[in-house]
Amino acid sequence: MGNHRVASAGPRAVGPTYVSEAPATTSHFTSPSALNLRNWPVSTRLIAVIVLALTLGLAGVLSSPDVPPVTVATWSRLAPADFLATAATELDGTSETATYGQPYNNTSGAAQKLLFSPQTWFGVTQPVDTAQAFVLGPLASLATADPAIAAPLATYRAASPAQQQKWASAYDTAVAKVKFVNGSPVVPAANDGPMPALMAGELTLARSGALDTDLLSQQPFYGTNFTKPLLFIEDGAYFASQAQAMGLTGSQWGVMNETGSYPGQPWLWLYTLWYQVPGWTNSANIDMIAIYMTGLATILLLLVPFIPGLRDIPRLIPVHRLIWRSWYRSDPGPAGGADAPRPSDKTPAGQAQ
Repeated sequence: MGNHRVASAGPRAVGPTYVSEAPATTSHFTSPSALNLRNWPVSTRLIAVIVLALTLGLAGVLSSPDVPPVTVATWSRLAPADFLATAATELDGTSETATYGQPYNNTSGAAQKLLFSPQTWFGVTQPVDTAQAFVLGPLASLATADPAIAAPLATYRAASPAQQQKWASAYDTAVAKVKFVNGSPVVPAANDGPMPALMAGELTLARSGALDTDLLSQQPFYGTNFTKPLLFIEDGAYFASQAQAMGLTGSQWGVMNETGSYPGQPWLWLYTLWYQVPGWTNSANIDMIAIYMTGLATILLLLVPFIPGLRDIPRLIPVHRLIWRSWYRSDPGPAGGADAPRPSDKTPAGQAQ
């Protein structure tokens, strides 16, 4: 048979040329011998076993607990006094949601503004009448089957707005001293009209779980919008107390995607930082401050490669040389210095591939 010449990258030789592959570059981390456990030193095997045991043990001990969700039903059962006080503020219009402004209502002066106010750009996109949505509407559904609620509800609706406000405000003050007798609320006598009967009915409705269902059903189609139940729950003190117990409040630097997953996601710390700066913590425009400062910090991060001094930190503080110290001991680098640019296949990362 004749000789078939094949092109090669090496010097041309006389006679037949055979194809040969360059030996693959293999790091000592991925070489076949290193992957064979039998070739591991006894000390390495012992360390691997200890690390594995610690990983499994800590995963079992420190795993995130399966915390049940906070609902209106659990809130009303575990903190009924707080539930009644919150419901009263929804009626008299003093709750956080009732005074929040856009996108829930047009409360004057409620929107945050610092040079501009994005909160007001689109107006009221999710209207929430707290008295109707959280109290009167659900009670109206109950009144059709419960005469004990129908009569006081009719009395309340027949009164003037000014009278309704007086009743709600009076009850809001009296409920601070509420007591429970066999589970039923008893408030001191006050000029609060039908409010005690209405609030007792509201508490019964909430404990049964029907109030959760009613708040979710106030939607045109899908029942997965939890905005109203969350707003109602957040207006009370119980929700904040649960966050405090789990280390999730702002003063505790609590940011988590999953409850119990301490310490949370570090990429969320950037914006929560600004809520802890003295002088800003209690600012009425703290959200706007956080937006500005987070935006500025993000721009600075993007510009790090172009800012003299910042871009030189890896060279001035060569932490990478500590991580890859075995590599740098065996390969001092090009003539331009240990940290001079190298081809991609002449770097520790390139060799480890």
